[in-house]
Parts: sequence; C-alpha cells; structure tokens
Amino acid sequence: MAKHRIVVTDDRHGSYDVEDEVFREIGARVEVHNLGDEAETVEVLRDADAVLVNLHPLPGAVIRELSRCRVISRYGVGYDNVDVNAATEAGIWVARVPDFCLEDVSDHCLALLLSCIRHTALRDRRIRRGEWKQIGEYPSFRILGRTLGLVGFGTIARALLRKVSGFGLAGILVFDPYVDRREIESAGARAVGIRELLKESDYVSVHAPLTPETRGLIGARELGLMKRHAILVNTARGPLVDEKALAEALRTGRLGAAALDVFIEEPLPAASPLRELENVILTDHCGWYSEESMVELKTKTARNALEVLKGGRPLYPVNSLPAGGPGQRQ
Repeated sequence: MAKHRIVVTDDRHGSYDVEDEVFREIGARVEVHNLGDEAETVEVLRDADAVLVNLHPLPGAVIRELSRCRVISRYGVGYDNVDVNAATEAGIWVARVPDFCLEDVSDHCLALLLSCIRHTALRDRRIRRGEWKQIGEYPSFRILGRTLGLVGFGTIARALLRKVSGFGLAGILVFDPYVDRREIESAGARAVGIRELLKESDYVSVHAPLTPETRGLIGARELGLMKRHAILVNTARGPLVDEKALAEALRTGRLGAAALDVFIEEPLPAASPLRELENVILTDHCGWYSEESMVELKTKTARNALEVLKGGRPLYPVNSLPAGGPGQRQ
C-alpha cells in the first residue's frame, strides 16, 4: 500500500501519467475523482495527504474536516476556489502554478485583440452566411499610434507588453497599485490610475487577479469612461467584468468591441446577452492551453505536493507556514 494518498478532486485532464511519474519518487499514484457536494468531498478527502484541485470548491467547512492533508495544490494560476485562511489555520499548505501559461495566455490575448481590431471572426461568420464586402458597419482602425492599457501587471501582462513592442503603439498604460511605478516605467510603460487608463486607452486588456477588491472592477461606470471605438479583452477572470453592463455597452455602440475568454458563469449560459452580439468574440476559457503548457501545469502541480510530502515547501506557495510550527502536519 502506498504511504501517501493523493487525490484529484475533479477530472479535467483524462490522463494523469505525468503526475504519476512525479509521484513515483515516493511510491505513490494519484486517485482521481469528480466530487459532488460538500458531504461527498469531505468523505473522500478526509484522510488524503495531498489534494490536487482544478475548479472544485474547497471552502473552510471542507478544509477543517481534513485530518491528514498537508498540501492543497491547484492546477492553475488563481486559487479563489480554495479558502486559504482556513487552510493556513489548519496548517495546510496551499500552492498554485503561476507561470505555466504566461506565453499561452498572452498569445491568446493578442490573437483576440487582433481579431477585434480587424473583425476577422465577424467577417468569417458573415461569409459563411453568404454575405460579402461588409465594410463600414464596424470600422477598423490602424494599430499604429494607438494606446494599450493593461489592468494588472503580472507575468502575463508583461509577456503581452513584450509581444506588442513592435506594433508602433503610441504608448502603454498600466494600472496596478501593487507594482512600484519605477518597475512599470522600466518596462517601457506608464503607471496611471484606472480612470486615466480607461479614458486614454484604445485597447484595454484585463490581467488582474480575482479578489474581493477587484470583483466587478470593470462595471457600467468604468465602461462609460472608455472611448466609443475602444476594445476590451478579458483573459483573466470573468467576475472582474460586469457582463450585463458590457453587453449593453456593446449593444448600444458605447463600446467598439470586446473579446472574452472567461465568464462569471462557465460554461456561458444560453441566455447570456453576449451570445446575441456580433461585436464580441467568445472563447471557452482556453487561453491557458497549449500542449507544452499542459505538461508544465501537471508537472508543477504535482511537484508542489511532492515537495511538501517529502518534508519541504511547495514550489509556489500561496500561504506561509512556519517550519514545524503549530498546526502544520508532519
């Protein structure tokens, strides 16, 4: 019998050969579930030594019932589905993988932005309907001389900045109150407040984490500050943007276009007004994906747990636990 019990809460990957290879070092394999309600979650995870979680919620009520767990490692950058405070109080490490998809999400963000600028998705749909030469209804403008605004300045936003450096932009504005102004300026951008960014930018790309402070960050008032032909791209987290307000701004022509890879509710509900609009591009939360990023994600998620089970720290800890301190499971 394996010394350690390692449980996947929700199966989004199908194969776990990569993880099994990582855990072979300690003679363990992953046990894969698709857990349902809190009662089932507690029953399955109660005596797990490590939990690998995708989108399944792990609230405090569940975490406090885990008698053996030493680490919760999330497949992804964000960790808003895990109650970090409850885990810390229980002496459980919480870990994530912040760097596995920065090239992929920034690629996807750029693809969405360029498609909005040139209306490529819209024209593809119309050609398939038998239409031709639909010029003027949705104006196209040159990228040269335009301004890009980045809401958040983490690794993905910085990768995007690098990739647009040859586009001839007039400037790049950054709103991120947690990054020093000098660091932003040294990257070739200008640090500004959110209102100034929204007013001056032709393109706005959202890269902020989802926190209580950033939920609903872009609402009706903020959209009202943007230029009428501006483009909004969100590849970060759906709840950062008020979707109803965005749909209304797009419907009325108050905003030029938008592209969303993330949504408040996923999959996007059939009744969403966004589905009815021509000037929005919708993708299925796939910006993170490439064959390379998948292997990196799975490897690093497993390595986070492996290091803790070997007596160390995760590669990418979210919380902080004193070595051997009160409550930490050994």
